[in-house]
Amino acid sequence: MKIEWIPEAVKAILDETAKKLSGAKRREYIAMITIKILDGNARKAERVFGWSRTTVKKGIRELATEIKCIDNYSARGNKKTEAKIPKLAEDIRSIVEPKSQADPHFQTTFAYTRITAKAVRQALIDEMGYTNDELPCENTIGNILNRLGYLLKRIQKTKPLKKIPETDAIFENVDRVKSQADESLETLRLSIDTKTKVKIGDFSRDGKTREKELERALDHDVAPDAQLVPSGIFEPANDFLSIIFGTSIETSDFIVDCLEQWWEENKGRHSLIKELVINLDNGPHINSRRTQFIKRMTEFVDKTGLILRLIYYPPYHSKYNPIERCWGILEEHWNGTLLSSIEKALEWAGTMTWNGVRPVVHLLDVVYQKGITLTKEAMKIYEDRIERSETLPMWDVTIKPAFG
Repeated sequence: MKIEWIPEAVKAILDETAKKLSGAKRREYIAMITIKILDGNARKAERVFGWSRTTVKKGIRELATEIKCIDNYSARGNKKTEAKIPKLAEDIRSIVEPKSQADPHFQTTFAYTRITAKAVRQALIDEMGYTNDELPCENTIGNILNRLGYLLKRIQKTKPLKKIPETDAIFENVDRVKSQADESLETLRLSIDTKTKVKIGDFSRDGKTREKELERALDHDVAPDAQLVPSGIFEPANDFLSIIFGTSIETSDFIVDCLEQWWEENKGRHSLIKELVINLDNGPHINSRRTQFIKRMTEFVDKTGLILRLIYYPPYHSKYNPIERCWGILEEHWNGTLLSSIEKALEWAGTMTWNGVRPVVHLLDVVYQKGITLTKEAMKIYEDRIERSETLPMWDVTIKPAFG
């Protein structure tokens, strides 16, 4: 059939029909049209209907061989937004991280965040300088959050959220001080916390393993051979993590001893640092009214010459402290094995990774005494040394060295 004999209305109908088909069915259709009215000439099909001659030829071959090609559409997909805008993932992390908490049960590595995808998108515009047109929609931001490990969950109104009147103000203070610390070359921000005691023995930890021969645990959790108290010191700016395992009990002295050991080991890396900003929860051994803790921290300041600023998270919100995320990774890492000895526990802790970085692990074999407190008269010396925030006196405390 000659091309000029095909009426324009017929051409339009044939082309519109082809557009409604896809894959092998579309190729079969355009191949049949090409063979019947265009003498099987793929170039004519391209000139008359705009169909790709490569696709037409492929359809003709499929008709001749009766072998259909399977299209791998999923492999052709559009690039993820993070690949199109390389800095986007980093900017989202900087917005979301301060508002994220670890899984309270340490069962997953997801972080639960209290900021919505809509708020993240708006913050990218307000704080990071993005325009509305260059950012993806709210749903895509939500998908990116999930891919980055932040699981969005709504607070269920059936369960009351424990808060104190100062909770929102405390969080605002945490975020503000975090930004100031991270922007200063002379300030280092730390996140410090202890983890629940780890029982040493042939006890099941309710984890899973891919080992062919499964280890067998005791059927009852009898008295452990030993107990370890993990204390973590985390540097959010560079993902450096130190874990010090104590063999005694958790006390203020134990926590400050861990900090002193960490500083002695790492002060060479931080020769420019003049101030430490430490994020803490409001635990009984480290709160700002704990006399022995304040005494030891003041002594640490005088010994090192560092300015120390203690920034606390509000009660019932300790899981927002960045170190808690590291504990979740550790639990998932070693839950599939039996921590049958102290050496094995330390070895397993040393092989976990946080953002590709392995922690430095130490053992602190010192016996600590419970219940050490200072009298009001003795404490007054140290209370006079510290500066408390006017609006949040228990949640923002600064200690300066006696000299300089």
